[in-house]
Amino acid sequence: MIENYRNFLKDSIRKTIDFSTTDQSRGIKPPPAEKPCNPEDKKINLVKPGEWKSIHEVSVETAIDRRKSRRSYTEDAIKLEELSFLLWATQGLRGKISAVRNYRTVPSAGCRHALETYIAAFRVEGIPKAIYRYLPMSHQLIEVVKHENLEDLLTRAALDQSFAGKSAVTFIWTTIPARTEWRYGRASYKVIAIDVGHVCQNLYLACESIGAGTCAIAAYDQEFADNILGIDGVEEFTIYMAPVGKV
Repeated sequence: MIENYRNFLKDSIRKTIDFSTTDQSRGIKPPPAEKPCNPEDKKINLVKPGEWKSIHEVSVETAIDRRKSRRSYTEDAIKLEELSFLLWATQGLRGKISAVRNYRTVPSAGCRHALETYIAAFRVEGIPKAIYRYLPMSHQLIEVVKHENLEDLLTRAALDQSFAGKSAVTFIWTTIPARTEWRYGRASYKVIAIDVGHVCQNLYLACESIGAGTCAIAAYDQEFADNILGIDGVEEFTIYMAPVGKV
């Protein structure tokens, strides 16, 4: 049993796959690079790169040296501008968009970017408390759902790790595996897990520019977290979480 789990970390599976049978090789259209939303839904514009006024410059060396997991936060809110920066730093676009490739601020196997970013906004200036989804193609937010006792729900989703509900905002990343399966088939799952690690590390480093901290959470109640977001748990499911708050 242990050997089977360890094999997940290896790339031996690549030798067993006939890549001529993948959807990409068969000429099937790739899944959308961003989860569709209702065009009539109200979108919240975020502050764009180059227009930030309060994001402090921090050297790469300093950000790496300061990086650590922080689980205690002040009760201060974060600015919408600061949230805009964190969202861009973790999933924002940095280049052209096509059906096959959209270049972002983080690497992704085959440029497939099989992740969606949700946030549970508790204390973000300018937006009501709710769960939102980030739209990287337009650099906007869209409201997903309002829950009563949202802080308590996030704490429960994180298996009673209370800091998940005491942050200013908690990031919740989901994956839509079909985006990567389109190119890599059964070799997709290890690289999706690697991709989300890249994303969270960018969040750690970006937090150093706004006087905030974060702590990655990989232990959570899968079904409960998926239900909070209103996703099916099959074609899309939660894969990682990270609260962010001022420190």
